[in-house]
Amino acid sequence: MSRRTKRLIGAGAAATVAIGVAVATVPTALAESESIIDIQMLAINDFHGNLEPPEGSSGSVTYIDENGEEVEVEAGGAEYLATHLAQAREGHDNTVTVAAGDLIGGSPFLSAAFHDEPTIESLDAMGLDVSSVGNHEFDEGIEELHRIQEGGCHPDDGCVDPDQPYGGADFPFLGANVVNKHTGLPELPPVWVKDFEDARVGFIGMTLEGTGNIVSKEGIKDLEFKDEVETANFYAKLLQAVGVKSIVVLLHEGGLPADGAVNYDCDSPGPGDGISGPIVDIAENLDAEIDLVVTGHTHEAYTCTIDDPAGQPRMVTSGSSFGRLFTEINLGYDEASGDIVRTSVTAANRIVTRDVTPDADQTELIETFGELVEPIANEKIGYLAEDILMGETRNVESPLGDLVADMQLWATADADAGGAQIAFMNPGGIRADLTYAESGSEGDGVVSYADAFTVQPFNNYLVTVDLTGEQIVTALQQQFSGANAETNLMLQPSEGFTYTVDESAEGADKILVDTVMLNGEALDMAATYRVTINSFLSEGGDGFEVFAEGENELYGPLDIDAFKNWLLENTTESSPVTAPAADRVSYQ
Repeated sequence: MSRRTKRLIGAGAAATVAIGVAVATVPTALAESESIIDIQMLAINDFHGNLEPPEGSSGSVTYIDENGEEVEVEAGGAEYLATHLAQAREGHDNTVTVAAGDLIGGSPFLSAAFHDEPTIESLDAMGLDVSSVGNHEFDEGIEELHRIQEGGCHPDDGCVDPDQPYGGADFPFLGANVVNKHTGLPELPPVWVKDFEDARVGFIGMTLEGTGNIVSKEGIKDLEFKDEVETANFYAKLLQAVGVKSIVVLLHEGGLPADGAVNYDCDSPGPGDGISGPIVDIAENLDAEIDLVVTGHTHEAYTCTIDDPAGQPRMVTSGSSFGRLFTEINLGYDEASGDIVRTSVTAANRIVTRDVTPDADQTELIETFGELVEPIANEKIGYLAEDILMGETRNVESPLGDLVADMQLWATADADAGGAQIAFMNPGGIRADLTYAESGSEGDGVVSYADAFTVQPFNNYLVTVDLTGEQIVTALQQQFSGANAETNLMLQPSEGFTYTVDESAEGADKILVDTVMLNGEALDMAATYRVTINSFLSEGGDGFEVFAEGENELYGPLDIDAFKNWLLENTTESSPVTAPAADRVSYQ
């Protein structure tokens, strides 16, 4: 495959201005100084290989217009993101484009079918300079991440074009807190310094400390993920020691604003200026010499100020997900001191609208890989009568989550396939809605292989294990305790498994144990049940540590194969699947 898409962007870009929302400013006016240099920073996060415009609920954002009306607009797509970024750079002599992780992994079929090589080529072509790693960069393990960075043919699937092997990323992936257990040294570059004509800015890149709990453990068995604050503060001192005083943290960890709108007012009352979640404590403890924090992971949009340890406000940003937004950050660099003037920093999330001229390089890239993957992608594997939606958040039961759990139970219920009685699906493993409208040329109501793969792109195996009733209840309790105490990550249960949540209780006590039923009968705490989970959960992923205690493991098919086979055997054009009611979990 040619690297022809790796060209500079800018010539002939359409002159349409991006919609700007959520403008935030660090308080206090900037004192006039002849030594101030203007620097622009454009930031994205959680792109997840969305080269084509996302579909369904993932393909739009809302904002409040000048009349105070809520407006929903279609957004995203690499062709449009590249154009918007090129337009945003116009008139800026000092500009840098950065990212806060999860650029690859959890990707739609077009990118995932080629191990996300198309996404790297796309990001190179649109001018990305540097990114932190996120948890999804480790989906295929550290060796594959090194290949993504450095280039070369995939060890199993080879190269798309052996005569022109994949060339790697032109931008560095930073992982300051990703440490090799055996050497104690960083496995990835910890920092990167951007030299402008008269200014130097240092970047520290990190993933969340909990990465080891949310990716497959085999591929990261030699790695440790260190504390974000301790790591960033160490490298901030190191950068200062070599004369770099302007410091930006690119962190794949984030927060939860009280309002999900793009133009969320971060000055609303509450902790961290209206934002909660891990980023508040992290930001409050990062070295005061760090000037800006660009975040990700939660797929939220915000431009907030959170006070640093010296009590001074510091900008913290996030640009949603899937390339629907980018964050434009403008700051003043004091040439005399070599530091960013904190009071100069402004940030605005801008919507990647689709009313601009698509970038030609991106169009060529998408069409090229689309032609290569089309025979597999357009295979018809099933039919549906309506949209079947994943949850808008991961703390709810969803129709699609229930359907996937049902599919996995079906695939492993026979005695020789595992003898499963119950199946649980983790919501983070479901990446897109299953929509009635056609996504390509397959026709409305038709599920293509690409549709199914976009829903479940991780190629996890199904694993059936022995768990006692008590262990199953513990798994339910771990939805609300331990690593999930704040996020309340909900398992998606198969048909016949029901229970009630007490909304007035806290933590593990939310599960009303005497309401846990299997096919209408109370779960026996001492009895053993056969339970199907995916290989990620079987390692204790997503904080469900009790699943790693399962015994008598039997590995079954890949999750995507179970999905495909269920649709082929259980749906026809005259008998399409409908959305489950999502009523297996009740509340009181």
